[in-house]
Amino acid sequence: VMFSIDIYELIEQGAILAFDDVVETPEEKTWLDSFYPTLMENGRTAGKTWGIPFQRSTIVMYYNKDAFKAAGLDPDKPPETWEQLVTVGKKLTKADGSQWGVMIPSTGYPYWMFGALTMQNDQVLMNDAGNETYFDSPAVIEALQFWRDLGSKHKIMPSGTIEWGTLRQNFLEGKTAIMWHSTGNLTIVKKKAKFDFGVAMLPASKRRGTPTGGGNFYIFKKTSSSERKAAMRLIRFMTSPERSAEWSMKTGYMGVSQAAYDTSKLKEYVKGFPYAAVARDQLKYATAELATYQTGRVRKALDDAIQAALTGTKTPEAALKEAQALSERLLKQYR
Repeated sequence: VMFSIDIYELIEQGAILAFDDVVETPEEKTWLDSFYPTLMENGRTAGKTWGIPFQRSTIVMYYNKDAFKAAGLDPDKPPETWEQLVTVGKKLTKADGSQWGVMIPSTGYPYWMFGALTMQNDQVLMNDAGNETYFDSPAVIEALQFWRDLGSKHKIMPSGTIEWGTLRQNFLEGKTAIMWHSTGNLTIVKKKAKFDFGVAMLPASKRRGTPTGGGNFYIFKKTSSSERKAAMRLIRFMTSPERSAEWSMKTGYMGVSQAAYDTSKLKEYVKGFPYAAVARDQLKYATAELATYQTGRVRKALDDAIQAALTGTKTPEAALKEAQALSERLLKQYR
């Protein structure tokens, strides 16, 4: 299992096999189409399937219902738009700095969080061939300006960068009333939160939106025929409805197929804990996670632009135009 966004680099290195060239029976070929289509966007390119979804997620909004009540807000009405997020965030932010309205992490995987904001502003970050990016699109620049404004203008989020690794603990300790984070945190939050909490889809600007995320199964070329068959047996076992349902319940990651949510165990779990279905339901608004050829360098260019804008060393427009120029130099050879 490796990141779903590694697909283009693995293909370019000649490291992996397309599953289309490994499956043998009609039933196995049908299996390739049994997963949620949105999760397959990071696993398919050039008409072939290279990755099978396993540990997959979308970004969701966790919020402290007790903090909402204390601020005079309806705990069952999380913000559904950017405008509402700002309004609610101001009511939740305490003047002494003990509680922020919202925190969106900007280290670790800033490009991932940013992909949510740009999709909400109705703009994807790249094409589906992995050879073109749109970092300097007006809607992308506007999205980064909004992210920056949450801290510098609206004062509902700390200015500068927010650490991915400590954000969950900040939420559990009440230092922020809202956090955007992976659904992979859901089970831990459920177990450790000492307050009533909610989970909701991310708010909309022009539309709702989030990238998918997480890991895929790959089969490497340097394998024997028997190893490939063994790998297929393992992958099919791990992505079977029963195992996928179990993995979802124990971690918070999504079941990767509708069949997983049709199992009696996951049906019962979702009935008792509806937040377990939020990430899955959000798939209708989701897009692929940023993945291109030269993905490490392209992603770093965007990450650097995001952090430069959030820390105030560059304007969002200048930072993103610089990132786009670098991306263009890297990707033009693949067109």
